[in-house]
Amino acid sequence: MTFSIVARCARTGQFGVALSSSSPAVAARCAHARAGVGAVASQNVTDPRLGPRGLDLMAAGTDAPAAIAALEAEAGAHAPWRQVTAIDAQGRVAAFSGTRALGRNGHLLGTDAVAAGNMLASDAVLPSMLAAFAASPEAPLGERLLFALEAALAAGGEEGPVHSAGMLVVDKQAWPLADLRVDWAEKAPIARLRELWTLWQPQMHDYVTRALHPDAAPSYGVPGDP
Repeated sequence: MTFSIVARCARTGQFGVALSSSSPAVAARCAHARAGVGAVASQNVTDPRLGPRGLDLMAAGTDAPAAIAALEAEAGAHAPWRQVTAIDAQGRVAAFSGTRALGRNGHLLGTDAVAAGNMLASDAVLPSMLAAFAASPEAPLGERLLFALEAALAAGGEEGPVHSAGMLVVDKQAWPLADLRVDWAEKAPIARLRELWTLWQPQMHDYVTRALHPDAAPSYGVPGDP
């Protein structure tokens, strides 16, 4: 029901997750990232607790492979239903896909990225995601994550239509640099996510300035904003 990518930008140190699903509000349950620590996606029959737990482990110094092994062990009898991916601050990647993951499923480890999915329409989906992510290393991380989602869709995506999509990117602050979600669309949620990114990306760093240095923040001409 989901295809996803977790990734790091080696140039900026940012971490991100992008994903799409036939289920509603996929990013609310499945996307997890923490500045300076890494990113985790928890999907298939989702346990949202696994994302924060994985980030806590990596924040304490556990690398991504050991964190994933710990999550699988802690899941116990429920592990076969889980699918979890992770990347840590050094770019180490890891994943597991339980034996009861749905349909055509799996994960693929790449450089600074992991792709995973279930109920996939073809075996080309995951390699296409990693290839699209790797193709533009100088692009902003959010752009590269969107390239990966769009490549997944072009390679077949899910067996059925997707209805939600999301992107989470963290940089240097405790809050997300980008947290964009299309929680439900009858069609084309990834295209709608692209529209949100096109709107948000040119001004996202200005909102960080607003938080840290309000005296230097730009005006956008909204009511009450001189």
